[in-house]
Amino acid sequence: MEVILLEKVINLGNLGDKVTIKSGYGRNYLVPQGKAVAATEDKIKEFEARRAELEKVAAEKLAAANTRANALDKLTVVITHKAGEEGKLFGSVGTQNIADAITEAGAKVEKHEVRLPDGVIRHLGTYDVDVNLHTDVVKTMSIEIAAED
Repeated sequence: MEVILLEKVINLGNLGDKVTIKSGYGRNYLVPQGKAVAATEDKIKEFEARRAELEKVAAEKLAAANTRANALDKLTVVITHKAGEEGKLFGSVGTQNIADAITEAGAKVEKHEVRLPDGVIRHLGTYDVDVNLHTDVVKTMSIEIAAED
Protein backbone atom coordinates (compact mmCIF):
# COMPACT_ATOMS: atom_id res chain seq x y z
CA MET A 1 0.00 0.00 0.00
CA GLU A 2 1.37 3.43 -0.92
CA VAL A 3 0.58 6.44 1.27
CA ILE A 4 1.55 10.08 1.50
CA LEU A 5 2.65 11.14 4.97
CA LEU A 6 0.85 14.18 6.37
CA GLU A 7 3.36 14.53 9.22
CA LYS A 8 6.73 13.13 10.24
CA VAL A 9 6.54 9.49 11.37
CA ILE A 10 9.46 7.94 13.23
CA ASN A 11 11.34 5.30 11.21
CA LEU A 12 9.12 5.91 8.17
CA GLY A 13 9.54 9.37 6.67
CA ASN A 14 8.85 13.10 6.70
CA LEU A 15 5.90 15.24 5.69
CA GLY A 16 5.05 14.72 2.02
CA ASP A 17 7.02 11.50 1.55
CA LYS A 18 5.37 8.81 -0.55
CA VAL A 19 6.12 5.50 1.15
CA THR A 20 5.15 1.87 0.68
CA ILE A 21 3.87 0.19 3.84
CA LYS A 22 1.93 -2.90 4.83
CA SER A 23 -1.77 -2.37 4.29
CA GLY A 24 -2.73 -3.14 7.90
CA TYR A 25 -0.38 -0.48 9.25
CA GLY A 26 -1.91 2.08 6.94
CA ARG A 27 -5.55 1.07 7.42
CA ASN A 28 -5.41 0.54 11.17
CA TYR A 29 -2.98 3.22 12.34
CA LEU A 30 -1.70 5.86 9.92
CA VAL A 31 -4.93 6.76 8.11
CA PRO A 32 -7.26 6.79 11.18
CA GLN A 33 -4.71 8.87 13.15
CA GLY A 34 -4.55 11.41 10.31
CA LYS A 35 -0.84 10.80 9.74
CA ALA A 36 -1.23 9.62 6.12
CA VAL A 37 -3.59 9.33 3.16
CA ALA A 38 -3.69 6.78 0.36
CA ALA A 39 -1.47 7.81 -2.56
CA THR A 40 -4.10 8.18 -5.28
CA GLU A 41 -3.81 10.85 -7.97
CA ASP A 42 -6.61 12.93 -6.43
CA LYS A 43 -5.07 12.75 -2.95
CA ILE A 44 -1.64 13.72 -4.32
CA LYS A 45 -3.12 16.84 -5.95
CA GLU A 46 -5.07 17.66 -2.78
CA PHE A 47 -1.91 17.21 -0.69
CA GLU A 48 0.13 19.53 -2.92
CA ALA A 49 -2.56 22.19 -2.54
CA ARG A 50 -2.46 21.85 1.27
CA ARG A 51 1.32 21.38 1.60
CA ALA A 52 2.06 24.92 2.91
CA GLU A 53 -0.72 24.66 5.48
CA LEU A 54 0.54 21.26 6.71
CA GLU A 55 4.13 22.53 6.93
CA LYS A 56 2.94 25.50 9.00
CA VAL A 57 1.06 23.20 11.39
CA ALA A 58 4.15 20.96 11.70
CA ALA A 59 6.33 23.98 12.51
CA GLU A 60 3.84 25.12 15.17
CA LYS A 61 3.84 21.66 16.78
CA LEU A 62 7.65 21.65 16.83
CA ALA A 63 7.77 25.12 18.42
CA ALA A 64 5.24 24.04 21.07
CA ALA A 65 7.29 20.92 21.82
CA ASN A 66 10.46 23.02 22.21
CA THR A 67 8.61 25.33 24.61
CA ARG A 68 7.48 22.34 26.67
CA ALA A 69 11.06 20.97 26.68
CA ASN A 70 12.34 24.28 28.05
CA ALA A 71 9.70 24.13 30.79
CA LEU A 72 10.90 20.62 31.71
CA ASP A 73 14.46 21.93 32.15
CA LYS A 74 13.34 24.00 35.14
CA LEU A 75 11.68 21.11 37.01
CA THR A 76 12.94 18.87 39.77
CA VAL A 77 10.83 15.76 40.17
CA VAL A 78 10.87 13.61 43.31
CA ILE A 79 8.43 10.73 43.65
CA THR A 80 7.87 9.24 47.11
CA HIS A 81 6.85 5.61 47.35
CA LYS A 82 6.67 2.98 50.06
CA ALA A 83 9.88 0.96 50.20
CA GLY A 84 11.54 -1.76 52.25
CA GLU A 85 14.77 -1.37 54.20
CA GLU A 86 16.94 -2.60 51.31
CA GLY A 87 15.60 0.10 48.99
CA LYS A 88 13.19 -2.14 47.10
CA LEU A 89 9.81 -0.57 46.39
CA PHE A 90 6.51 -2.09 47.45
CA GLY A 91 5.08 -2.24 43.96
CA SER A 92 6.65 -0.19 41.20
CA VAL A 93 6.76 3.25 39.62
CA GLY A 94 5.61 3.30 36.00
CA THR A 95 5.03 5.80 33.24
CA GLN A 96 1.67 6.97 34.63
CA ASN A 97 3.21 7.76 38.04
CA ILE A 98 6.03 9.72 36.40
CA ALA A 99 3.68 11.62 34.07
CA ASP A 100 1.46 12.55 37.04
CA ALA A 101 4.48 13.73 39.07
CA ILE A 102 5.80 15.89 36.21
CA THR A 103 2.33 17.37 35.69
CA GLU A 104 2.05 18.19 39.41
CA ALA A 105 5.48 19.84 39.24
CA GLY A 106 4.16 22.23 36.61
CA ALA A 107 4.55 20.83 33.08
CA LYS A 108 1.80 18.87 31.34
CA VAL A 109 3.07 15.45 30.22
CA GLU A 110 1.01 12.48 29.01
CA LYS A 111 1.69 8.85 29.92
CA HIS A 112 2.49 7.86 26.32
CA GLU A 113 5.23 10.52 26.14
CA VAL A 114 7.27 8.97 28.99
CA ARG A 115 9.84 6.30 28.07
CA LEU A 116 11.46 4.22 30.81
CA PRO A 117 14.71 2.40 30.07
CA ASP A 118 13.67 -0.84 31.81
CA GLY A 119 9.88 -0.75 31.72
CA VAL A 120 9.17 -0.01 35.41
CA ILE A 121 11.20 1.22 38.37
CA ARG A 122 11.40 -1.12 41.36
CA HIS A 123 14.21 0.40 43.49
CA LEU A 124 14.93 3.72 45.17
CA GLY A 125 17.38 6.01 43.41
CA THR A 126 17.79 8.49 40.60
CA TYR A 127 16.80 7.49 37.08
CA ASP A 128 17.12 9.13 33.67
CA VAL A 129 13.78 9.11 31.89
CA ASP A 130 13.15 10.18 28.27
CA VAL A 131 10.13 12.35 27.54
CA ASN A 132 9.19 12.25 23.82
CA LEU A 133 7.43 15.55 23.22
CA HIS A 134 7.70 15.40 19.41
CA THR A 135 9.42 13.17 16.87
CA ASP A 136 12.32 15.64 16.87
CA VAL A 137 12.22 16.69 20.55
CA VAL A 138 13.22 14.15 23.20
CA LYS A 139 14.03 15.53 26.66
CA THR A 140 15.95 13.43 29.18
CA MET A 141 14.93 14.16 32.78
CA SER A 142 16.36 13.00 36.06
CA ILE A 143 13.68 11.50 38.31
CA GLU A 144 14.40 10.72 41.95
CA ILE A 145 12.51 7.93 43.70
CA ALA A 146 12.54 8.45 47.47
CA ALA A 147 11.12 6.43 50.36
CA GLU A 148 7.97 7.61 52.11
CA ASP A 149 8.40 8.51 55.76
